[in-house]
Amino acid sequence: MADADQVTITINGIDHVVAAGQLLITAAENIGEIIPRFCHHDKLEPVAKCRMCLVEVEGPRGKALVPSCTMPVSNGMVVDTKSAVVTKAHEGVLEFLLINHPLDCPICDKGGECPLQDQAYAHGPGESRFVEEKRTYLKPLPVSDLVLLDRERCVLCDRCVRVADDIAGDPLLVFTERGNAVQIQTFPDEPFASYFSGNTVQLCPVGALTSVDYRFKARPWDLHHVTSVSLVDTVQSTVDVQTSRGKIVRVYGVENDAVNEGWLSDKDRFVFPAIHADTRVVQPLVRNGERFDKATWGEALEIVASRLGSCKGAEVAAIGGAHNTNEDAFALGKFMRSVIGSAHIDAQIGDGLDARLAAAVTSRARLGDLDAASTILVWGPDLKEVLPVLYLRVRKATRNGATLVVVSPVATGLDSVADHVVRYRAGTGSELLRKLGAGDGDLVGARSALREGPVVALVGRTSLAEDPNLAESIAAFALSLPEAKILPLLERGNVFGALDMGLAPGLLPGRVSVDSQEGVDAIEDAWGPLPDHEGLDAMSILADLVEGDMSALVMVGSDPVSDCPDPQLARAAIEAADFVVAIDAFITDSSVLADVILPAAVWGEVDGTVTNLEGRVQRIRPSLLPAGQSRALHGLLDDIASQMGADLGTSDLAMISKEIASVAPSYAGITIDYLTFAGDPDGVVVPIEDAQQPLVYTPVDRPVPVVTGEFTLHLAASLYDAGVWLSNAAALGDLARSAYVRLHPSDAARRAITPGETIVVSGSHQLPVALDDTVSRGTLVVPHNLEETKGFVATPTVTVDTVRGEE
Repeated sequence: MADADQVTITINGIDHVVAAGQLLITAAENIGEIIPRFCHHDKLEPVAKCRMCLVEVEGPRGKALVPSCTMPVSNGMVVDTKSAVVTKAHEGVLEFLLINHPLDCPICDKGGECPLQDQAYAHGPGESRFVEEKRTYLKPLPVSDLVLLDRERCVLCDRCVRVADDIAGDPLLVFTERGNAVQIQTFPDEPFASYFSGNTVQLCPVGALTSVDYRFKARPWDLHHVTSVSLVDTVQSTVDVQTSRGKIVRVYGVENDAVNEGWLSDKDRFVFPAIHADTRVVQPLVRNGERFDKATWGEALEIVASRLGSCKGAEVAAIGGAHNTNEDAFALGKFMRSVIGSAHIDAQIGDGLDARLAAAVTSRARLGDLDAASTILVWGPDLKEVLPVLYLRVRKATRNGATLVVVSPVATGLDSVADHVVRYRAGTGSELLRKLGAGDGDLVGARSALREGPVVALVGRTSLAEDPNLAESIAAFALSLPEAKILPLLERGNVFGALDMGLAPGLLPGRVSVDSQEGVDAIEDAWGPLPDHEGLDAMSILADLVEGDMSALVMVGSDPVSDCPDPQLARAAIEAADFVVAIDAFITDSSVLADVILPAAVWGEVDGTVTNLEGRVQRIRPSLLPAGQSRALHGLLDDIASQMGADLGTSDLAMISKEIASVAPSYAGITIDYLTFAGDPDGVVVPIEDAQQPLVYTPVDRPVPVVTGEFTLHLAASLYDAGVWLSNAAALGDLARSAYVRLHPSDAARRAITPGETIVVSGSHQLPVALDDTVSRGTLVVPHNLEETKGFVATPTVTVDTVRGEE
């Protein structure tokens, strides 16, 4: 007998117990009865546009054809999916769809994986009665820089429109014309400029939408598929990496409901061509005056080992590791602490949070907690620009009824779905936090909403110019809310995994504080004595290099000159160092200043594990061999250690994995074998089962001064910037917009600044002005890491001077 939350239905004469409230098409699929469909998708609202899912359902007046994608199941429902009437309906729908659909399967990118192709074979009439000339359009139509449209192939299923509008919040696709001329189009002079446009290509059931990168590149049956993880940001979306003839040709989202639910940002999806760029460093390079000469690995490693070995331990520092696997990060930390003898190591570059808050905050939220949250507080970077897939999950939560409170000095992508939007002048966040806690003035509504639990708070720095202590104060406030959980926000690929592996001056592997004598004793039992000096963070490392208190720097996939809040300090530090080795895949603004560049294997070429912002560990798998002479970090560090007369023990990936499981307490039991054969395929959140997390950090309200001055700075990241990965990704390279300053119209009027006028910011950067009434008064908004803003220092206040032409 069915429970209260279950019903009994009959499909094709067989009784089945299914979940109450399910759509008939889903219930049938769950019991193995696949009903054909085009418009239906589990992640989209049903619209019943294609009519391909028609089935017969018995009712008071007899059997009736109904679309199963909009029909909820009910107790006693009798359904026939294979009757003569249903078969005839399916044949009719397909015949109509194929009237104008071109028979170009041999050249269509969808051929071989096309639902229309499959269903025409399984359910179609076999031949068409129509002999008239088919309708044609000019093709392909570029609806954006990334997506092409073949209009005559479109079956008007509405999937792309719903993905763009409902899921991404970018209503940029629309049906135009009427009758036989209906087609998908963009609005006039408005391209499909969505950060999520590639999802429409993946969901299109025919070959109407294709990606610029993949068009005519391969056939589905020639592709080799590897399930892996994207390292574009800390959400770490699960992806299907598809290769052909030794190259990655396509990346699709995988429906991991615990993480990305199948959705990807276009940066996740289209950044892979950078792996194959001609500009990659694929052989060791050694400086010779003003140029680099190619060298053998033996020559390069000898130089690195000799120069690092000639320094005292505390004179060497390492910055980076946030783009590497957990195993590589572990090897780097072990190399620095046990071989070099230095505790100066940081995976962040002055642009993040307190490592304890990021890695070990108490009451840490999972992504799935957003689905059950009553209220969501977002006080951090613009998620659409920095963590776009997390932005989609928050949008989904609001559609499910969650109340959203967004706090930011500038407009964000979530403002349109937020119930409460709170603005403040950049640099005055601590003052606003006090008022929000008290519910003063116009903050009464937002404060009232935050009293409704459970609350999930997404907390990070809104800008590089913002005091990182503010984020901790926000987290401390959030924990006072009912049933509150905290999700710290950081951007760089595997930075949470790197911190868990001890790539921070105050942390050891497994979320262990260096202040824990028990933790120190345990790691010393495995590694030998640890450095007895206090470790420095990235900004202190750079300052010490400038002062001459350090002499050597190891940069691992990091670019301080582009990414740290003070690029001028970073450049001066690298230039002042006696020896700099960069382990990287590209020549960056920082590595171009190094003495030796060692070519590193990158995403798509490396094996191991990674950890996302909620602490979920997943497998990352290689699809290719490393380019040229590139090598995985753990192996080349093992060779450097050998040259220095030490046994690092990181030559074998499986052995590193087992060592992590044995010496990193919060990762106890988590090995590559466990994730591959025993763990949840969606990944596992650490710690698991009986494993312990030694450090559980409770954030505190820290003093943050209120910044005053004519203009305070909001220096914010953009999804498409001037970083080397985007610059070397063919389709994305041109999407980085030109930089301009945004300020409130009243500030412009006060200074007699006109739209489009060029101003000088802080005496060094000349940028055009755009007026924006969503910017808080007294705030100057400057995009970070675009070509025109490279070298911009993240100071709390800035000066503004006008550049007047001749009268």
